[in-house]
Amino acid sequence: MQQQAQHVHHGHEHAHAPAGWAMAARATLHCLTGCAIGEILGMVIGTALGWHNAPTMVLAIVLTFAFGYALTLRGVLRAGVGFRTAFRVALAADTVSIAVMELIDNGVIALWPSAMDAQLSDALFWAALAASLALAFAVTTPLNRWMIARGKGHAVVHRYHG
Repeated sequence: MQQQAQHVHHGHEHAHAPAGWAMAARATLHCLTGCAIGEILGMVIGTALGWHNAPTMVLAIVLTFAFGYALTLRGVLRAGVGFRTAFRVALAADTVSIAVMELIDNGVIALWPSAMDAQLSDALFWAALAASLALAFAVTTPLNRWMIARGKGHAVVHRYHG
């Protein structure tokens, strides 16, 4: 496992070593967890309330960001950081990653024939969701690696781990 070397100069941290694929994959898996929870919960709520596709998708996206940020907040708060700082860390760490994942995930679902109309009980819903999340993971992992190597994204979270 390759660790990122960081030094503090005048209050700014500088990354000196490239981020490893394992670190990028863990960061992406973290975002993927929030995405999966938000997507499924949004679909369950939208279906239960009899909503159409657009409001259900909006709810799922909102929940995806909420769960993604909450997962990061939990870890950073556990490190003893105040809520305001922890919230800023979560925004910095997750926003780009979640946004890219959601763009890919929802794009696949929107373009997959009949996937938008699939119900939770349909194999098509689960197949399309699994495929879209797998593709989102594959695209977002290199992005996260690039961001971590530059001290951005999940590198911000790692500054708060001992």
